[in-house]
Formats: sequence, structure tokens, C-alpha cells
Amino acid sequence: MKTFNAKEVKDQVVQWIRDWFEQNGPGCNAVIGISGGKDSSVVAGLCVEALGKDRVIGVTMPNGVQKDISDSMKLINHLGIRYFNINIFDAYNALMGAVDEALRSQQSEVSRQTVINMPPRLRMTTLYALSQSMNGRVANTCNLSEDWVGYSTRYGDAAGDFSPLGGLTVQEVKAIGKELGLPIELVEKTPADGLTDKSDEDNLGFTYAVLDRYIRTGICDDPVIKAKIDDKHVKNLFKLLPIPHFEIQ
Repeated sequence: MKTFNAKEVKDQVVQWIRDWFEQNGPGCNAVIGISGGKDSSVVAGLCVEALGKDRVIGVTMPNGVQKDISDSMKLINHLGIRYFNINIFDAYNALMGAVDEALRSQQSEVSRQTVINMPPRLRMTTLYALSQSMNGRVANTCNLSEDWVGYSTRYGDAAGDFSPLGGLTVQEVKAIGKELGLPIELVEKTPADGLTDKSDEDNLGFTYAVLDRYIRTGICDDPVIKAKIDDKHVKNLFKLLPIPHFEIQ
């Protein structure tokens, strides 16, 4: 397998972002949801290098109190970009309350998946509202590893206008973050679901290091984990494809 050259790939992604904006939004701004984790940090850093900090807008979107909001602000201050802070708590409570009431009227209840996926979908609605008012294009911050096993919310964090990290594994994203000189604690921050004390790797049942190696080499030493990865990959491929539509024969 070819050795990953972080500087070379970083420069390629930066040029790709410039070319994409030249074709799809000359003079437009990149609008990025800043969570304080590695993916949004790296995307923001890449966009700053590609477009200049004056064309990059960060958005923090806590759902009530966000314990690690200081990480989001550390990245925003490090890059010197403009930002908005929009709390989705009231919108989330209002919509969840209405959904819960409707379901109860039919002797049903809100599922855990609904609880998990509503915040990222509200956040994407927020990003597009700001983007359309700020001459923007919304950045997708998912990486290849997450996309491979469907660890994203369709029309939530999986949405966006351009995806700088969509072809990069977690380990590669971290390497580029270090190459960009981003705060190491953000690049190496353990990703979590925000709802429990579990990390993403706890929820997946395997590490990103194992997943990344499998993606890039096809090798997974544990047959049980290999089967789990394959199962998730097949079941979640629909998230990466265009919406199927009927064609007149």
C-alpha cells in the first residue's frame, strides 16, 4: 500500500476546494458546523487555507448546554474565523414535543433513533438557513471511515454541498490536521455520540484503526469484526447514493 503523504494530500484537498468553489460558487463562503472534533476542525482548517479566513464561517449549535463548547471556540479562535452560535434547544424541544404528541395519539412512542437523529437534522437546517443568508456553501464534515459503516445521519451531518474528507479515513484526517498545525487536542479528541458516555468506537464495536486498515488494505485479522464491518457497509450504502427515482420506460 502506498505510504500516506499528509502534506501532499493536504495540498491536493486545498486545491480541490478552490476548484470546487470556482465552479460552484465563485466568491461564496464556506459554512461549517464546528463541533470541536477533528473532522469539523480539519475541514475548517482546509477551507481557511483554500479560501482565506474571511470566506469561512463557523457555526456552533449546542442543544442546550454543550460541555465541550470550549473546544469549538478554541478552533474558531485558532483560525480567526467569523462564527455564529445558535442554540437548537428550543427548536428541538418544540419539534420533539409535537412528534411525541402525534405518536402517542396513535398508541406509539418516539424511538431512540428519532432522539439520536433529530439534533443533527436540525443542525443541518440551521447551516442551510445561514448559508442561504450569507452567500454560502455548506461543508459536509463526514470522513470515509464513518461513511463506510453508515455512522452518520442522513440529511443531518451526512448532508452538505461539498465533502473535503469524504475520501479520507480517520487516521488520514488526523495526519492532515497535524499537517495544518491545528491544536493537537482537537485532532486527537475521542469522538463521542453526545448522548451517553460512550465513544463512537464503543458504539461501533471496533476501532477506527482496525476499520481504516480494512478499508485501505482489505485486511482484518478478526473474522467477527470483519463480518460486522461488511454488514454495516452493505446495509448503509444507500446513504451514499442518490435518491432512487422512477424512470419512464
